[in-house]
Amino acid sequence: MGFRQATEPEARFRERRRGVRMNSRVTVALEWKDPSGEPMRLEAQTRIVSPYGCMVVVRAALHLDQPVEVTNLANQMKNHGVIVWRGRERVEGVELGIELIDPPMEFWGLEL
Repeated sequence: MGFRQATEPEARFRERRRGVRMNSRVTVALEWKDPSGEPMRLEAQTRIVSPYGCMVVVRAALHLDQPVEVTNLANQMKNHGVIVWRGRERVEGVELGIELIDPPMEFWGLEL
């Protein structure tokens, strides 16, 4: 069995990863501005959450370092974030890692 070296984005994501991660489906709304400045919004479900971010799968052309606003639709809490990782393409969309900026510990409504 061979060792697979992490790609640069994967290594960057691991370096930034903090706290406990939990498989959890939380419905969120993501909002951002497209390149022309037009406001965009979509709803998605998280696959993994942590106190400082999440992983979602979306059908959207978001890129690394893209600022987004994440709304937890269960409790209506909002927090600014940034796309810090772009993973595999799946049938339902692309995996994205989102780092939350100074999130309150109760953001996900879960004990992490």
